[in-house]
Amino acid sequence: MDSLGGSTMRNRTTVMVSIVLAMLVASMDTTIANTTMPIIVNDIGGNSLFAWAFTSYMVLSTVLAPLAGRLSDLFGRKRIYAAGIVLFLAGSVLCGLADNMVQLIIFRAIQGIGAGVMMPFPSIIAGDIYPVEQRGKVQAFFTGMWGLSAILAPSLGTFFVTYMSWRWIFFVNVPICLIALLTLLPYKEVYQPKKAVIDYWGALLFASGISLLLLTTVVHSFTYLYGAVGAILLVVFFLYEKRHAAPIVPLTLMRNRPVALMIAGSFVSCAALFGTSSFIPLFLQHQGHSLFVSGIALLGTSIGWMAVAVPSGKWVVRFGYKPLLISGNALLLVTAVMLFFLGEDTSFWYICSTLTMLGLSFGLLFTVSTIGAQQLVEGSQKGISTSLQLFARNIGTAVSVTVMGSILTKNTDFVAGIHGMFVYGLLATIAAFAVPLMLRKMGNEQAST
Repeated sequence: MDSLGGSTMRNRTTVMVSIVLAMLVASMDTTIANTTMPIIVNDIGGNSLFAWAFTSYMVLSTVLAPLAGRLSDLFGRKRIYAAGIVLFLAGSVLCGLADNMVQLIIFRAIQGIGAGVMMPFPSIIAGDIYPVEQRGKVQAFFTGMWGLSAILAPSLGTFFVTYMSWRWIFFVNVPICLIALLTLLPYKEVYQPKKAVIDYWGALLFASGISLLLLTTVVHSFTYLYGAVGAILLVVFFLYEKRHAAPIVPLTLMRNRPVALMIAGSFVSCAALFGTSSFIPLFLQHQGHSLFVSGIALLGTSIGWMAVAVPSGKWVVRFGYKPLLISGNALLLVTAVMLFFLGEDTSFWYICSTLTMLGLSFGLLFTVSTIGAQQLVEGSQKGISTSLQLFARNIGTAVSVTVMGSILTKNTDFVAGIHGMFVYGLLATIAAFAVPLMLRKMGNEQAST
């Protein structure tokens, strides 16, 4: 028994090292590229195309997440996750070797595919190997890694372009990815895959439709055309999947009312206020605070997030999903009210308190809905259910940033634009609060199965 327990612990330790490292490089890569892109453009040219280096990464990493989750249900977690690391590694090497902007855009797309495949696996694998009571603590650790990447990325980017070359912002991923692969090798997979025929056409329709819809948030021409074609492709996807024996996105999952409502709640809550952290630093800088101080304020979100994420697993077992999701949305509503009252003379500490409240709300909502996505479905649907949660959050975040950014830029007065953003945020948060009220009461035993 001791030997078995030791083997299990080694399994957990090696795979945790692997997924944390992979998550760290994938999350850092967007920020570090943002920091250094002007220098890259000066070296290889292509100023008119440089936005596509962000877009190709963002769109493909978002679209691939649910597809990777489904493939892991069909073929196992380890091999799909390893494929994501290899793709990200290859994309990183190619980005570092790029000689012009067209090459960089293509290679960033390969990186984005790898990142999209990797990103769902921390939550999916944690759901396989940790009991419910411990998953909040694990999710808090993952959150800490996101916070660390936000701090490390600009510093590393500045170091590389100052003392080495911008190409090292990509080459530095190579040793980290290799360690992630090596620490994955001893892992003995817990989940036994349920094999089926791959739904290639469904995957293509889904990826194409969502990609075109996401492009409407970043392009400035043919926006309506992209949106219309994307919507048509998703309708075709829906009709096609209804008839497929092994759909890439099982529509039966949407008939699981609690899971469907949690996915919808993740989308609406992120669409409401998750874009806040993109704009609060601008507000603080408008008040006269330095870039460093405005970044420090965002730590309040991470602190609040981890404070509730750690005990959330135990709370799910004790109280169930509905009360916790209602509580999380209530905290989000309080946050929206606090943001509504932001003004020119709002103190730094008021803003820090507001961001801490934002972290408390999203820490509770994300952790509880992730646990629900895993515990309220069959094992053969755990990957797609978990990754659809991540997908809904990413799409919601894209909506939030796009809508808030549009409101801000259309106002000639900066503070009036900030206020308009949070009027939208308050109204959307009220809609988000209504979603968990539609959940039926579920026994606590469902959380511990």
